[in-house]
Amino acid sequence: MATTDQVAQKPQAPAQWRTLDEVKAELMRRAGRLNPFEDIRREDAEQVVNALTSLDRDLWAQLWSKLGLAYEAKADARANAGAPAHELAEVYTLAFDYCRVGRYPVPSTPGKLESYRHSLRAFRKAAKHLNPPLEIIELPFEDKTLVGYLQLPPGVADPPVVLHWGGVDGWKEDRLRAAAFILRAGLASLAIDMPGTGENPVRYGDPAAERTFTAWLDHLAQRRDLDGSRVAVWGGSFGAYWAARLAHTQAKRIRGAVFHGGNVHYGFQETWLVPAFTTGGATYLFGAGSLLEARGAAMGTTTLEEFLKAVPALSLLDMGLLDQPSAPILGINGKLDDQAPVDDIYLLMEHGSPKEARIYPQGHHMGRTSGMPEDEIRNTIVTWMKGKLGR
Repeated sequence: MATTDQVAQKPQAPAQWRTLDEVKAELMRRAGRLNPFEDIRREDAEQVVNALTSLDRDLWAQLWSKLGLAYEAKADARANAGAPAHELAEVYTLAFDYCRVGRYPVPSTPGKLESYRHSLRAFRKAAKHLNPPLEIIELPFEDKTLVGYLQLPPGVADPPVVLHWGGVDGWKEDRLRAAAFILRAGLASLAIDMPGTGENPVRYGDPAAERTFTAWLDHLAQRRDLDGSRVAVWGGSFGAYWAARLAHTQAKRIRGAVFHGGNVHYGFQETWLVPAFTTGGATYLFGAGSLLEARGAAMGTTTLEEFLKAVPALSLLDMGLLDQPSAPILGINGKLDDQAPVDDIYLLMEHGSPKEARIYPQGHHMGRTSGMPEDEIRNTIVTWMKGKLGR
């Protein structure tokens, strides 16, 4: 294997992007089944494919937003006609999802930013009709505001809570499926945006980034409608890093941390990142170049060189944290992941407190495995967290 110095001396290949035809084919392969199109109707996806003449970001946003706005208008009309809550929740959520795909993976252009704003509006219309009810929390943070979505399990007094978040493209609005598993287990769900994404005003590498999480832990400890002394955290993809970090820095405040498809050291090194951003990223819709764009948006970097310079400082190994006591950690990933190295789970297990892990031998990013329902992974995670959150 080439050393970091050897890789640094080589000219770096440009980041790879899928072609228009490749994106169209991948879109239709995933429509109605796979991330980020799980809830997209196939006939609507076909409309976009037929109208997509380039990979211009604003065109992408325009086509998806058009569909989303049509569903929002339909839901508005049904609301005015007195339609039942479950119907309104479904149609408004569909409107949100189409606009969300329009901003995917990040709102990097004016059109994509507008699509993101549409998605937030549609989601919050849906939120008024969700069951269990969803509370939108606006939490003061230094001179800024953090936003989170809290749901409580029906009929459970003083429930423990799961604080959870996604990665660079899956934000708090995209966590309803995960929240449903959490709620069915009798746990409260608080979905937030990790630093550098969504409505989190702090960048991923900012010194204040970790404090955005501790602010939520402080808030939970003060609530009277749940048990803020029993908290588990679940971070997904590029957000999994924060779950592992909190497990070490906030070991006495959390009962368990799920490190789901992320990085702690190896995934921040040039020897891993250069291939991931150039020839790798096979599971990323638009290709490896789009993965770099999305992670760069979270970090506040615009080039591969800037990103490579910024992220090594995040290494938990180099910080000296990994040999410190930690809250229980469950590592989950696919052995074939080309976005986050499975070796980072092994590294966690080689240091500090004993850890638990589930590695999917044929799994790709976050353990996703062909022919295996992704709900199997969610069930494994939530069952583990429920066990850690027992009295």
